[in-house]
Amino acid sequence: MSKALVITPVKNSVESTLECARAIAASSLPVKHIIFNDFSSEETKSKLEREKGDIGYQLVHLEDITDTPSPNYKLVLQMAQKEAISLGLPLIVVESDVIIKKNTISEMIEFLKKSPNSGLIGAITVGEDEKVNFPYLKFKSSKEHVIKTQRSLSFCCTLFSPSFLEKYDFMQLDDTKDWYDTFMSKKSVDLGFDNFVLMDSPVLHRPHGSRPWKLLKYSNPFKYYFLKFWKGRDKI
Repeated sequence: MSKALVITPVKNSVESTLECARAIAASSLPVKHIIFNDFSSEETKSKLEREKGDIGYQLVHLEDITDTPSPNYKLVLQMAQKEAISLGLPLIVVESDVIIKKNTISEMIEFLKKSPNSGLIGAITVGEDEKVNFPYLKFKSSKEHVIKTQRSLSFCCTLFSPSFLEKYDFMQLDDTKDWYDTFMSKKSVDLGFDNFVLMDSPVLHRPHGSRPWKLLKYSNPFKYYFLKFWKGRDKI
């Protein structure tokens, strides 16, 4: 029986996505894993279809559901909330540039059992060097095992508790935004929940692997900010 609903939104980056999916499939706890393909290329779509049986994920092509161009994170979250509530399971977002460990999900769920007032529970992200990296650099000097925070949790690898899912309707999410990490973190606290980052449950994060265009911030900042502001991308 599945212990969590795990979702992975995908926009191309198929090799990292499949690596992510294999790590989820190897989890010590059984989960239901859904990959939401957000208008990826035909090559990516075909490869995801070919591999889904061997790896064991379900695949949803958003192009079959909506005409809204990518990113469709709001729709993904809304569909995932409905499914998680129907199953009575916590929802875990694992983005396609993240590789979890065998015990990551079991550690998150065990923490939820011990801290039932949790709203969001995030796994700390690290690089290949095992040092804390983006987006949790703000916690890199912490010596704590668990950080209770009112600051933004990233959705890199984050659990939404069933209680939070029942209390806040994702249909209310702002249509003008692309990403909801900051909003959801604040909403959880506003509703009386506690947010945590698990410092002893690191996951490998290759920053912006799921959104390669954002790497322009370092190689071509002018083009990055043109796309961000003039083209209206990456609204948070």
